[in-house]
Amino acid sequence: MHKPNIDRKKLTQTLKDMVSIDSVNPSLVKGAAGETEIADYLQDWMKTLGLETKRYDVEPGRPNVVGVLRGTGGGKTLLLNGHTDTVGVDYMTIDPFNPVTKDGRLYGRGSFDMKGGLAASMAAVKAVVDDGTRLKGDVILAAVCDEEYASIGTERLMKETTADAAIVGEFTAGNIQVAHKGFAWINVETHGVAAHGSLHRIGVDAIAKMGHVLIGLEALGQLLEETEHPLVGPGSVHASIIEGGSELSTYPDNCKLQLERRLIPGEDRDDVDEEMTSLIKSLEEGDPKFNADYTITFYRGPMEIDPDEEICRVLKEGSEKLLGKTPRYVGGTGWMDTQIIYSKGIPAVAHGPIGYGAHAKEEWVDLKSVYETALVHGYSIKKFCGAN
Repeated sequence: MHKPNIDRKKLTQTLKDMVSIDSVNPSLVKGAAGETEIADYLQDWMKTLGLETKRYDVEPGRPNVVGVLRGTGGGKTLLLNGHTDTVGVDYMTIDPFNPVTKDGRLYGRGSFDMKGGLAASMAAVKAVVDDGTRLKGDVILAAVCDEEYASIGTERLMKETTADAAIVGEFTAGNIQVAHKGFAWINVETHGVAAHGSLHRIGVDAIAKMGHVLIGLEALGQLLEETEHPLVGPGSVHASIIEGGSELSTYPDNCKLQLERRLIPGEDRDDVDEEMTSLIKSLEEGDPKFNADYTITFYRGPMEIDPDEEICRVLKEGSEKLLGKTPRYVGGTGWMDTQIIYSKGIPAVAHGPIGYGAHAKEEWVDLKSVYETALVHGYSIKKFCGAN
């Protein structure tokens, strides 16, 4: 199989175009631009390439754009997924939407997370079209909204999309990410009795009672450290936001804690429920005045696939043949859209470029690695989908 014909200059220009478009997620930053303008760009790009192109709003002003390169039949379908939204820019020390290249790097918000990976997947599909390869299977190129907040884009995509495997072009330094952690956001509320600050026999301090919850969470965190997954490490729990009380001379009747529990492959929502139920029950048994409840407000599961899956083997083979590099099978501590795809029974991996500064003051992506990612994705398309 010959090397995909990736035009490096056009790839870099495409990435510059994408980074120059403000696509800050409005669910993270009130009044932010969102994904409409970059969806316009990508829709035009896909149509110009000749893909069957579909654009739709997941929520008002929050579009997905999906392009399909149809095969002749009898082959497997490969999904290439990338998100178009970014986090905020107010704290950045570089101009976020004026992409600058220096020392082989392209600087700007979203260059690394993850417009570089999406541009690489786009270039890979373009190379297949440009060289006239007829594939047996279909290639689906999906540019989705909202990954940085609630992943409504990929959730909607997978309600109407099927595939035999998926590559998410998130940054992996050329390695193949086959596992990552999940997370649960949890609200805990302790309930006290409001009373004048002088009436200590009547008042029950909900904030003080929450202190016992915090001690219990610290003990849980130490327990979680004892079980370590070989690719992603141990699970964890931390208190994030706490609030309670109304005035200095009043016993607080309510205290609210928001916390996050990070899960490793093999753990699930039932484990979180069991941990929180057990913690609250133990505190109630030791203190008749302790009264609390909890709610899991948002949950995303962990995931892990077998490195022997065909998509893993194809990516590894492409890297070895085209780049002379053997990628590692790695895990990620953060959550990715791969889990949503994986939950539909589709082997999904992350594979993308090298860079720095996701969500940081300065962000850049290594342009050589973007090109190399495009080469490997191009090889994987032909190998997985089958070239006539």
